[in-house]
Amino acid sequence: MRGIVISAAIAAVCLPVWAADNKDNVNAQEIIQKFAAKEAEFRDARNNYTYRQSVKMEELDAGGNPTGGKWEEIDDIIFSPEGKRTEKVIYAPVVSLRNILLTPEDVQDLRNVQPFVLTTAEVGEYNVDYLGKEKVDEIGCYSFSVKPKKMVKGKRYFEGTIWVDDRDLQIVKTYGKGTGLVDSKTNQFPKFETYREQIDGKYWFPTYTHADDTLHFKDMNQRIRMTVKYQDYKRYEGKSTIHYGEVVDDKKDTAPPVKKK
Repeated sequence: MRGIVISAAIAAVCLPVWAADNKDNVNAQEIIQKFAAKEAEFRDARNNYTYRQSVKMEELDAGGNPTGGKWEEIDDIIFSPEGKRTEKVIYAPVVSLRNILLTPEDVQDLRNVQPFVLTTAEVGEYNVDYLGKEKVDEIGCYSFSVKPKKMVKGKRYFEGTIWVDDRDLQIVKTYGKGTGLVDSKTNQFPKFETYREQIDGKYWFPTYTHADDTLHFKDMNQRIRMTVKYQDYKRYEGKSTIHYGEVVDDKKDTAPPVKKK
């Protein structure tokens, strides 16, 4: 099925960036238009899927060994047919991080930046440069660098590289970090990789995110390792509620995120 053509207004804004990139005799402008439209389709489709999200973050020493500080959480993510998301916490032990603390920006990155989706409506906010052709796990891909043109306070953005399947024209891998207008002395964010898999034979869903990076603060450095798994995708038809397990906690009972040390 052919994707929705990008609007003329957005195309006019982004054309200088796209037109400048024409490696390998590839029409980068056309590819970006098409994959952004496919990403919009995917986002709408994902709004009708429930899934389980498991996250684990550990503080490490310089040699990569766990020091005992960690954060773990398992959530069931439910999307209504209208696209409203509900989260139910299934497992949430006490956070034992010692040298870093979670911030609202960390939560935004977990929800929206690490499973990055670049749609027609959002592509105009970024400089998108074509890098060339590559293979990711034997899948032929077009690779692009992505960087926000300007940033609005309170909003999080992705900065890094994306790989787009050359057949389905959907993002299959991202590598980069979350960015935004924050105090860099007290807020640092790790580089991460996110992989997608074709779940329903049509769309590529994020299934795995991994980060192993050193955060450089003003007075200290802290290496961290984080793994996020997105599992058990099920299409939600709105006829019944899907339960993965007994809820043992809820977002309203957890302490609000605070700034990093």
